[in-house]
Amino acid sequence: MEAIIDPDDSASSHLPAEWHAIDWHRADQQVRAMQIRIAKATKECDWRRVKALQRSLTRSFSARALAVRRVTENQGKRTAGVDRELWDTPTRKWEAVSALKQQRGYRPAPLRRVFIPKSNGKERPLGIPTMKDRAMQALHLLSLEPVVESQSDPNSYGFRRNRSTADAMSQLFVCLSQKAAAPWVLEADIEGCFDHINHEWLVSHVLADKVIVNKWLKAGVVYKGQLTSTDAGTPQGGIISPTLANLALNGLETGLVAHLVATVGKSKVQKLKVNVVRYADDFVITGMSQDILESVVKPWVETFLAQRGLRLSVAKTRVTHIDEGFDFLGWNFRKYSGTLLIKPSKKNVQAFYSKVKGIVKANAMVKQVDLIQLLNPVLRGWAQYHHPVVAKETFRRLDSLLWWRLTRWARRRHPKKSPRWVTEKYWSRIEGRSEFAARIRSDEGEARWARLYRLADTEIVRHRKVMGGYNPFDPEWEAYGEDLRAKRLLKSMAYRKQWATLFLSQHGACVRCGEAITEETGWHDHHLIAQVKGGSNALSNRVLLHPVCHVQLHALGLTVAKPASD
Repeated sequence: MEAIIDPDDSASSHLPAEWHAIDWHRADQQVRAMQIRIAKATKECDWRRVKALQRSLTRSFSARALAVRRVTENQGKRTAGVDRELWDTPTRKWEAVSALKQQRGYRPAPLRRVFIPKSNGKERPLGIPTMKDRAMQALHLLSLEPVVESQSDPNSYGFRRNRSTADAMSQLFVCLSQKAAAPWVLEADIEGCFDHINHEWLVSHVLADKVIVNKWLKAGVVYKGQLTSTDAGTPQGGIISPTLANLALNGLETGLVAHLVATVGKSKVQKLKVNVVRYADDFVITGMSQDILESVVKPWVETFLAQRGLRLSVAKTRVTHIDEGFDFLGWNFRKYSGTLLIKPSKKNVQAFYSKVKGIVKANAMVKQVDLIQLLNPVLRGWAQYHHPVVAKETFRRLDSLLWWRLTRWARRRHPKKSPRWVTEKYWSRIEGRSEFAARIRSDEGEARWARLYRLADTEIVRHRKVMGGYNPFDPEWEAYGEDLRAKRLLKSMAYRKQWATLFLSQHGACVRCGEAITEETGWHDHHLIAQVKGGSNALSNRVLLHPVCHVQLHALGLTVAKPASD
């Protein structure tokens, strides 16, 4: 059997002495090499080797450093747990890396309960772990993710690398768009998936440190000073929770197909056109007849979920004909005279407009440019989400509603002025059309227009779906993954063409560490000569860096050079 060696042991004398001295390129490479070996062992069903590799990875310096980096760079870095502790300095981050080495006797703290509003007016409970518990979860997730990814269903798209809601939508288009496609759909909704997963089932099936996983599940929740035990579920808010939920639901697609083969025979399965498309705990199943979905598919799904402590929602689960249409992930899928059209759902549109209206109402007295800067990210984000579907008509209608909303906003500010005066003050003629815009000055003193983003300007472009068999930890998929990530990142940079230009000139890599820039890592637009020292905002004076590399650059007083052009 191959010996399992900690990649950091051979060079322990060369380990860095403080946070900013960490070689992130080396850390990424070492962790990825171990993850590839774990994925290979999983594929070969060599579970003894999987456990040995996982143990080595979770004890390595590189993995511990990356775990701390993740929890101190993500959106929750300023949200403390029950201990009110944050790792917001290089010294604390460095101490945290050492603290993660002591896993024997580790005991997680209870979660801090908070509630966030849902689109239906209700509240969703979140459990906020302490920074140490988050980092420990991130550390063990590095070893668990290659296993779960290698065992996942082909058409599972939630909380997986390089997979998104748009991929799930595209797969449904493939399943439903043809004339001979399945006309019936089972819309399934799991009742409180994250809150009811059976702990015993999960711990017995997870390929990770079962003792630590069980401690996380049983840690309890603190709300208004009261400690409540957690006897079931994996709390939303933990870094590892989405992966554990995916683990519980893996096999829904492959298991259903195997059941159908055993029930009706292999030769008839294809004619039934049963397809499962899942995003996290939301899924739909297609079928050729209402009977096959209600009498065969639904009972099997209920049994599958019951083994995991879950059940379907009676109120939200139903079988629908494609001509009536159904909503999934914010879109409406429906056939009109045999043609499948995917549009933003009415519920999603109403929730979006309510949010925009709320922003305008809450900022009745702010400057026009400030209102534009508040609205533009919301408008762009929503338009970007719906740009792969039939959304032009919806975009135009919302632009019109927003125009009237802003007209009322402007007229209320100047009740004694005429409508024409108000229009001329807040709307300007730019490039041949009327724009809600304001003049602002850049840091260099140049005047430019700040314009409200128009939804109808969004180009409708079909999404390039990820291949079902793609595994980010399999070397055979490396070239495909690089191409997929680069194209998707360029797409997301479409609204900032200068970033796209820099990304291409750097071949998609950070100038400092040489590792790939992705949506997960994020990026920072760095000026080679600082603007306060006279540096320009031209592309020749700018490069893209990872946020952690940018901080490291300034902390150590280093410089980088513009990469040579080909």
